[in-house]
Amino acid sequence: MTSKIDIKDLKKLYYSIGEVASFFDVNHSLIRFWEKEFSIIQPKKNSKGNRLFTPKDIENFNKIYTLVKIQGFTLEGAKKELKKKSTIQEVIEIDNSQNSEVIEKLETIKEKLLNLKRII
Repeated sequence: MTSKIDIKDLKKLYYSIGEVASFFDVNHSLIRFWEKEFSIIQPKKNSKGNRLFTPKDIENFNKIYTLVKIQGFTLEGAKKELKKKSTIQEVIEIDNSQNSEVIEKLETIKEKLLNLKRII
């Protein structure tokens, strides 16, 4: 089963709670509840106190929705799964940053070797 919304389709910087609720076909109260239950959801609030959700928040709601509503996780199970996935993502990001450093060093060495070849 797939998630409820394609994040690539989001064009605005901020979305109201009503828009987010309609994306997932849920009540506003569930959005507020998940916001309290999951620390990865952190909407901004305007001067009136209205919640303004970023595409990143909506992406996180998408993950929660998929885990809870589609895959049948409990809230605690979903929290553990999200924590596990974020740890895996951190490892991947660290590995990617190390790879880019190695690539940069190799390109520098290649350039120096080509310069030496031209001299000889």
